[in-house]
Amino acid sequence: MRPDTLPPPAVRARLRKADGLTQQDVADVFGVTRVAFNRWEVGAARPRRRHLEAYARLLAGWAAKHPAAVDGSEAE
Repeated sequence: MRPDTLPPPAVRARLRKADGLTQQDVADVFGVTRVAFNRWEVGAARPRRRHLEAYARLLAGWAAKHPAAVDGSEAE
């Protein structure tokens, strides 16, 4: 898998929620608006290169920490 490959949008949201974070929390870390982050999460936009690899690493870390969120078996 490439370091900038992102999981499907539904998985992105489940992983963020599994870690107990809001979209605003993550947007603040990346220095973007909540609306911009929402577009990344739902797949309406792709982060620019400077954020893409970091976001992909963040998602991979959450996936390792919350494997049930990846397949949707974790209760929401």
